[in-house]
Amino acid sequence: MPDSGSLPPQPLIAMSAGALGQLMPMALWLDPRGTIRGVGPTLARILGGRAVIGTPFDVHFRLGRARARAQETGHFSNGRRLHLWLRANPGVSLRGSAVELGYRGEEGVLVNLTFGIQLAEAVRGFGLTEADFSPCDLAMELLYLQEAKAAVLGELRALNMRLEDARRSALDQALTDPLTGLANRRAFDLELSRTLSGLEGRRPSFALVHVDLDHFKAVNDSLGHAAGDIVLEYVARVLREEARRGDVVARVGGDEFILLVREVSDPEFVLAMGRRMISRLEQPCFYAGEPCRISGSIGIALSVDYVEPDGAQMLADADAALYVSKREGRGRCTLAKPGQADSSG
Repeated sequence: MPDSGSLPPQPLIAMSAGALGQLMPMALWLDPRGTIRGVGPTLARILGGRAVIGTPFDVHFRLGRARARAQETGHFSNGRRLHLWLRANPGVSLRGSAVELGYRGEEGVLVNLTFGIQLAEAVRGFGLTEADFSPCDLAMELLYLQEAKAAVLGELRALNMRLEDARRSALDQALTDPLTGLANRRAFDLELSRTLSGLEGRRPSFALVHVDLDHFKAVNDSLGHAAGDIVLEYVARVLREEARRGDVVARVGGDEFILLVREVSDPEFVLAMGRRMISRLEQPCFYAGEPCRISGSIGIALSVDYVEPDGAQMLADADAALYVSKREGRGRCTLAKPGQADSSG
């Protein structure tokens, strides 16, 4: 081995191929013509076995610099850093350094290689394990760190998803009536506010339908609150089925419900919807074999009847119209007049 700089001459070291393979499992031995004379066990596995011995270097590798010619070893100067790509796997790069040989006729160069930034892909693609690397090679340590980082990031993503799901669930619970699954008063107010603020200069066309149950207290008094809950769930189902997609159905009190019916200006359409609701509500539902008989009184306010619709005013007018329905015998619908709540007060 040649002397290095001003260091005193070093003793020559002879090493078997097996020992060299343990120390440098990614070693590559080239003769002066660039023919492969030996490979470490891991590199042999990557290149397809010991059959690579005797084949030219440039059949298997491409140097990082296009001008370099693999059949010559001049570019493998002593201690030079190398950057190679596998021709059979262009996505896998290798890095290493070369030393010149010149002992007892063993001429050429010895190249020690390791993987570049595609380490993880190479380990997966070639099925490598820790045993395929030198104990001094930090490749597996880096891979473990990379996998640990990926695992931590995955856990963080999963945690963020769980937190977002929990946030959405809490928000849904805050906006949902727990008994019927309908929107609650808060959710209804938000939807009404969005409807009024999202008009962008267009004249609104929607209806507020206020429903109050008739004879519900009698059911609670005679059959108990469990029967009352069954009735409320039944009412919620009827209202949902009569509403259209995009309409909002909310329970805003013990036996009070409000519907936001979108894109409607025809009073007869809403009156017909209200009458169908009442007809279905008057069909008895049963609790413990006993019929629960109720009805409904309805007040309706149409946005097209207002010069500038105001949510609070429309709700008050619908409520006033509802009580007109109750005073006139219950089980009926009444259309509100703008300002009706003020005049009735």
